[in-house]
Amino acid sequence: MGLQSAFFTAISGLAASGRGISEVGNNISNTDTIGYKARRVSFGDLFGASIGGGGASTAVTEGRGVSVLGIDTIFSQGSLISTSNSLDLAIDGSGFFHVQDTSGSKFYTRAGNFGIDSSGNIVNPSGLKLQGFQADSSGTILGTVGDLVLTTAQEAATATTEVDTAVNLNATDSTKTFAISNPTGTSTFSLGVTAFDSVGTAHDLTVYFSKTATNTWRYDVVAISADVTVDASALSGTNARLFTGSLTFTTAGALDTETSVTYYDASTGSFGGIDFTGGAAANQTIKFDWGTSITTDGGGSTAGLDGATQFGSASSLLTLAQNGKANGTLVGTSIGDDGKITARFTNGTTRAIGQVALTRFNDPGGLDAIGTNLLIETSGSGAPINGAPGTGAFGKVIANTLESSNVDLGDELVRMITLQRTFQASSRVITTTNDLLGELVNLAR
Repeated sequence: MGLQSAFFTAISGLAASGRGISEVGNNISNTDTIGYKARRVSFGDLFGASIGGGGASTAVTEGRGVSVLGIDTIFSQGSLISTSNSLDLAIDGSGFFHVQDTSGSKFYTRAGNFGIDSSGNIVNPSGLKLQGFQADSSGTILGTVGDLVLTTAQEAATATTEVDTAVNLNATDSTKTFAISNPTGTSTFSLGVTAFDSVGTAHDLTVYFSKTATNTWRYDVVAISADVTVDASALSGTNARLFTGSLTFTTAGALDTETSVTYYDASTGSFGGIDFTGGAAANQTIKFDWGTSITTDGGGSTAGLDGATQFGSASSLLTLAQNGKANGTLVGTSIGDDGKITARFTNGTTRAIGQVALTRFNDPGGLDAIGTNLLIETSGSGAPINGAPGTGAFGKVIANTLESSNVDLGDELVRMITLQRTFQASSRVITTTNDLLGELVNLAR
């Protein structure tokens, strides 16, 4: 009985070492597979019934060989490789990318070699869509998870509603009377402003300053006549006056008061706003912020120096900014360590359009590998936990980078030699047992 059982013990050794060699071969063949994690076979000894002896203290448990207990995945970090593709992503730390097919089935992977499909979705080589936190139209990241899409939609235009400026007006200038028929000749200083209407069309406006009395200045905002609709009294050649206002200064040169302005609206016959041509919304108002005035804004005696001033030096423009913009189309994206996808538009604006989500599991070793670098959830892995890269236990996402396989060829080759010797020795047990049984049969001759 003992010799015959040796056959089965040796066969288990052959099977186990053969299974181990198979996994070694699988690891070696995936040395260049992006995001691949090495697998290792776990072995366990087998024992049969107790033999010999009259009681438990003298019984001997018979060994029956070895069995494969399972295959463990080694989730150590792979090396990071730089690439030229901005959608190549690597996870530096814990977590998995979450991808999904059209039926909603969920898969997880460490392979971040993504691209874009015909609909603008970020997809892996199998066409599965990368999942992430969605963003609203203002770029605020929301808590909902869905397909990440690099939209080709345009960034909407924004009409100019405010112009912030700081100027110095020369206190020694002589007085003048402004005339729309000769803006340059009847003013002492001017500045150009680009304003956008509701459809994103840029309009060149010029602000002319003329001194009307000591410490008192008038400003006139003038547009090109073809760009606006105004009353005939505000037109002269190619010039169209939109509105007029005035500024007064203290004897120390600080801004003291500002008059409110009105706009002539030819479409209604009343003062309401600017009517730009070309399909833009009517009655657009543009506020010029000249700074904090002492009397008008109640800024006190220390105000009046953060915007318009009147000193004895030459008139000059100090700062100028306006809040409008033209429409824009997507020209590029970038992905930060936090997974946020920032879109760049032709109008110079940027906006977050989503954030890559990472998923982790209490026991990642419980995930089932199904091929093509994909893993699926099981009862052993626990439920998926989503989070933003760089927060809590989640690793960072690095763009223009891929995570290589964590297979160590040196370790695999040594393991292969060891398993080969185990296989050879197990086969030798079979041939030796066969020889011994042959000798036993020959005893009857």
